[in-house]
Amino acid sequence: MSSAAQPLLVLVEPAGPLNVGSVARLAANFGLQQLRLVAPRCDHLGEEARRMAVHAQPLLERAQLFADLSAALADCRRVVACSGRVDSDAVPMEPPSGALTWLLAAEEAAPTALVFGREDRGLSTDELLLAGRVLQLSTDDGYPSLNLSHAVAIALHELRRLAAVDPAAPAAAHGGAEPDTSDPALRGDLEASLSDAEELLLEVGFLLPHTRHARMAKVRALLQRARITSEEVALVRGMVRQLRWASRRPTS
Repeated sequence: MSSAAQPLLVLVEPAGPLNVGSVARLAANFGLQQLRLVAPRCDHLGEEARRMAVHAQPLLERAQLFADLSAALADCRRVVACSGRVDSDAVPMEPPSGALTWLLAAEEAAPTALVFGREDRGLSTDELLLAGRVLQLSTDDGYPSLNLSHAVAIALHELRRLAAVDPAAPAAAHGGAEPDTSDPALRGDLEASLSDAEELLLEVGFLLPHTRHARMAKVRALLQRARITSEEVALVRGMVRQLRWASRRPTS
């Protein structure tokens, strides 16, 4: 896989050192060079993790740690989250062919990311809303939950297969999806814009403290579906600042 096609691999609150070590080995197997861990609940440099990583121990040692997923994705434009949930209507899910083709179609130099959740409960709805696309692996409805390292293996195998497909090939070669080459805004810029908007909407009474979270989640989902760009984020942020100034201006 070319360096341009290598996403960051992000694990959210991994609890099992054996899983972390196995994922590091998988990353090396499929040519990924960067691992980010969000609030790990295990020693990712301990003996168990190192034993499972085998020759990928240097990747474990280079792993970056973050306090939350938002911080881990702040410099990324395209983000795909992997989820085994079948009960969420808030976040549209799609098969690997669509989500990963979109991830690989990035043209900008900013990093892309592939995100996996906790072993016991996956990713929350709020965390899924930080991703531009949500990937759902096809498993039996009676037991849909996969081991973390198994899910990573399947996703990375599909990513490598799709990366080998000629971008100019017919859409059928990409699983029926036409590559989307319009890059979305940096996650950090979008989150800052949403924070500005939330503050203003609370100030003018559109949002109420007890409903702010649910309403802003809907706004975030709307902007994700729209694939908002950096220029559009700057436009929204400018409008919010002008509205804040106008709302605070003294009236005669």
